[in-house]
Amino acid sequence: MEQLHTFEIKDQFYLDGNPFRIISGGMHYFRVLPEYWEDRLLKLKALGCNTVETVVPWNLHEPKKGEFDFTGEKLHGLTDLVGYVKLAQKLGLWVILRPSPYICAEWEFGGFPAWLLADGDMALRTSDERYLRHVRDYYKVLMPYLAPLQITQGGPVLMMQVENEYGTFGNDKKYIQVLRDMMREGGIDVPLFQSDGPADDIFQNTAVEDLFPTANFGSRGKIAFDCLKKYNHGGPCMCAELWVGWFDAWRSGKHHTTDADQAAKELREVLEGGSVNLYVAEGGTNFGFMNGSNYGEFLTPDVTSYDYDALLTEDGQITEKYKKCQEVIAEFEPQQEVELLPPVKRSAYGEAPVVARTDLFHALPDLAQPQESVTPQAMERMGQSYGYMLYSAVLESSSELNSLKLFKAADRAIAFIDKQRAMTAYDRELEVRHEVGPFHGKNMHLDILVENMGRVNYGPYLNWQRKGIDGCVMINDRFAQHNWKQYALPMTNLDQLNFEAGYEEGLPAFYQVEFNVDEPADTFLDMTGWGKGFVVVNAFNLGRFWEEGPQRRLYLPGALLKPGKNELLIFETEGKHKATVILCDTPDLGDE
Repeated sequence: MEQLHTFEIKDQFYLDGNPFRIISGGMHYFRVLPEYWEDRLLKLKALGCNTVETVVPWNLHEPKKGEFDFTGEKLHGLTDLVGYVKLAQKLGLWVILRPSPYICAEWEFGGFPAWLLADGDMALRTSDERYLRHVRDYYKVLMPYLAPLQITQGGPVLMMQVENEYGTFGNDKKYIQVLRDMMREGGIDVPLFQSDGPADDIFQNTAVEDLFPTANFGSRGKIAFDCLKKYNHGGPCMCAELWVGWFDAWRSGKHHTTDADQAAKELREVLEGGSVNLYVAEGGTNFGFMNGSNYGEFLTPDVTSYDYDALLTEDGQITEKYKKCQEVIAEFEPQQEVELLPPVKRSAYGEAPVVARTDLFHALPDLAQPQESVTPQAMERMGQSYGYMLYSAVLESSSELNSLKLFKAADRAIAFIDKQRAMTAYDRELEVRHEVGPFHGKNMHLDILVENMGRVNYGPYLNWQRKGIDGCVMINDRFAQHNWKQYALPMTNLDQLNFEAGYEEGLPAFYQVEFNVDEPADTFLDMTGWGKGFVVVNAFNLGRFWEEGPQRRLYLPGALLKPGKNELLIFETEGKHKATVILCDTPDLGDE
């Protein structure tokens, strides 16, 4: 049995009765393949970190109501939270867990499972009992996994967070108190903390007994800590998220970077005043359809890469920023000698050919069975969380089509009339009338392919995140089209594709690519010349691509490859494709 420890928050942090400075690096287990966890954790330790921090995404661990996954048997091991924590302990790192029902983290829906949106309009992140009932059900399963990992039970977990940056969302203190009590009732006895932006009104929104306040920021650490001191009751100051970089969004035009010297300067200012968690030390990847989005004037979905311009790159390479921060940490805490693993190799495998293809409409019978409804239904109401939804109807009452308008639709729609492209609309463009055609004919077939591009993970829009069409489709400004067939396309059954089903140029389509490798290594998939879609490698959904950028190449971890023949499946929606893709040995996240 591992040794039991104590961790207390008084005037300082105390580990086993001795003053302790937390120097933590954030790394999310579900954004880095398990084969690389040890490599990255050792690099955190070599950086000077004594702790690793991670959030816990509810939607990954309970993808369907009542169906839980903590085993790591699915998703290439990305759900093995307990294995990750135990590995950190084995390598000599303490752990901070943030198992809030809401995590933000630029992750799909801020970690909420999409099935919360199936029925009703519960108020998320409040004391609405309809919402809390689901949290309670989740925590009853989650907490028995977490409790044995606490330092009081021989594990490495020092403390856990309740909610996340709640003060910038609302002020329902009853909700925060209920979450706190749920965790205590679930056997959590280590200190509980909160993290918020450093401002008086924000801290006041979440000031609750038995929850230690910390602050999240990217600069001006002294000013932030001066504000925090008014609320931490004489306790230590901690930056729970020191933002060392930033995330990228599709169509943003740039890859965000921060100066290494400036990052080191900000870190020094924080360490002069207290403890820190670097957000993030290693970013990783938004695999599959799990990128989050933000919403200001318009929707800004995050790119597949979560490189974040962190201290370690998306594929774990040590950066100049890492070295500068390492030097700063050494000024405050003695450095340990850490033997790193051999470097993970990068390889340029060159061009890989498309060997087969089939368009969506020919493939449809193998992928989905239609569900009929009078009015179009949102994804969530039909039991679907991610991917695409195809809405199909026959225009029996109109022999001419001049305009389309979609009500309560999200996020991006492509309309076809008898398989001819009629309209492409994104976000708020969906709210306006679109002139089309005109198209003429009897019993014209209208198909609308709608893509969920990632639910909002921050701000008030959290409560309005249904995807697909949740309203109606107006025909010629005159009437709403009724009687629809809907095809759910979560894209989780692509092994059923029949590439001999047929293919028409210009339609959304699937492309099969094959290539051989002698020795698996990390590589980067260059999608130049392709329009928009996603890529699956050897049955693992790698993530989205879009010609709009800024990201131009997708990181393909060597752990997903095997000696010999490998397969890529590419789904592309714009009718833009090439005869090959190129596998490179360097990333391309866009211009800085």
